[in-house]
Amino acid sequence: MARILITSALPYINGIKHLGNLVGSQLPADLYARYMRGRGNEVLFLCATDEHGTPAELAAAKANKPVADYCAEMHEVQADIARRFGLSFDHFGRSSSPQNHRLTQHFAGVLAQRGLIREVQEKQVYSNADGRFLPDRYIEGTCPNCGYDRARGDQCENCTKQLDPTDLIDPRSAVSGSTDLEVRETKHLYLCQSALKDDLDAWIDSKTDWPVLTTSIAKKWLHDGDGLQDRGITRDLDWGIAVKKGDEDWPGMEGKVFYVWFDAPIEYIACAAEWAEATGNDWERWWRTDKGADEVRYVQFMGKDNVPFHTLSFPATLLGSGEPWKMVDHLKSFNYLNYDGGQFSTSQGRGVFMDQAIKILPADYWRWWLLSHVPESSDSEFTWENFQQSVNKDLADVLGNFVSRITKFCRSKFGETVPEGGAFGEQELALIEELTTRTRAYETHMANMDVRKSAQELRALWAAGNEYLQSAAPWSTFKADPQRAAVQVRLGLNLIRFYAVLSAPFIPDAAERMLQAVNTSDTDWPDDVASALNVLPAGHEFSVPDALFAKITDEQREDWETRFSGIRD
Repeated sequence: MARILITSALPYINGIKHLGNLVGSQLPADLYARYMRGRGNEVLFLCATDEHGTPAELAAAKANKPVADYCAEMHEVQADIARRFGLSFDHFGRSSSPQNHRLTQHFAGVLAQRGLIREVQEKQVYSNADGRFLPDRYIEGTCPNCGYDRARGDQCENCTKQLDPTDLIDPRSAVSGSTDLEVRETKHLYLCQSALKDDLDAWIDSKTDWPVLTTSIAKKWLHDGDGLQDRGITRDLDWGIAVKKGDEDWPGMEGKVFYVWFDAPIEYIACAAEWAEATGNDWERWWRTDKGADEVRYVQFMGKDNVPFHTLSFPATLLGSGEPWKMVDHLKSFNYLNYDGGQFSTSQGRGVFMDQAIKILPADYWRWWLLSHVPESSDSEFTWENFQQSVNKDLADVLGNFVSRITKFCRSKFGETVPEGGAFGEQELALIEELTTRTRAYETHMANMDVRKSAQELRALWAAGNEYLQSAAPWSTFKADPQRAAVQVRLGLNLIRFYAVLSAPFIPDAAERMLQAVNTSDTDWPDDVASALNVLPAGHEFSVPDALFAKITDEQREDWETRFSGIRD
């Protein structure tokens, strides 16, 4: 039994996430966690809300709530939606937790002792009306490149051009709207990432099984232009982790907090500490190599925009500490999921958001489409027409139809128990051989985190059962040879349990309903397919379930296309 540590990129606290966020990290991480548990491994699957930084303060101000209250409420909202989507976190924590405060301050202290943090005097925009320095995102104005009038001081969301606050035309405070701004000097801390460049380069080179997307982004940041730069780790904000060296105050840093990119990845570790405190477990055996974490395989899931922080900045924190922390073994990154000819956008409210999606259809519909169309090798696009076709063909016509046909036929001819029949014939043995080959391929793809290939192989497994049922035609066989039909039906009923076990990582709710239909809690993985297709003995009772998946009608699709064509309020 292996020990697998899995983390998903932390969803930001400023609102409910859209489907692009879901498929870019949390959902494939859940798929892998469920699969690894299903194979009997010990899994710790962690995630948390990312609660510090400028957007949290702005969102709280917009909601007219204290930022701590806003974050607490949104954490509960996100946790609830995650549960409804079947995300099987062992713990869903908070980056504002006491554990993360302590660990972040600990790392800062250790890095400072090792000469890897330096103080930098820099210029920053100050708002006289607000009485505070404004981080880049607190400054809005007109983009000099495209003329968009709500560009932020770090980037124009409309044309994506990287900006400095001083580039903006007619800049104003995003807090108060005031244009009474001036540039003042302030002091901040920088992590000396450049001093760790060679160590990071060698570490990345050792990860020969990483996706090309991951390594190419990391290498670009390491070598392009002036190479890896030192990076600021503090900000002039009210909300965040106070700047300290461990338990000690940091002279000159009063009133400042650590920058969110520094403290958020540390929450992966702190989240394990939160989990341990809540459950009485030991978190260090997962995170410290001197406490057994050297035996752990650590896998991270994230969108490509998060890759630089997880291949360079967070590893620089861990390596720079000189302490025995577990480093990531495999980093699975994803491209972007676009929406119907444009981009999903949380800030602009464009696309389908998780709370909206779960109101109109059960989670498994979304899980299946998103995972079977996951943007692995390139960006992919959500369209309502493709969603309808995939759900209707894959889930309703292939899997749902198989379960319905075999259970209803058995009830009509043999009652609601598995019929006796005799030994499997050539047709059944040929199916078992095909299922064995495909199951082994499915296992390989899942272990390699090739999500699309896994989905394709799973659908092929479902299709093989359908093709067998169509070819064997027990409804015809029954007329001349009821015993032979009984063998066919017994195999078909056992296939329901077999499919439930294999499908559970993708569509857990439907898998559970399939198990309930055949009246079993046996979820043993089919290491031997022939044995797996004899688990339900003759005389075993079952029931005919309601349709697993209802087809999406043209009327529904047209309604949703219209309803989600604009901008969310």
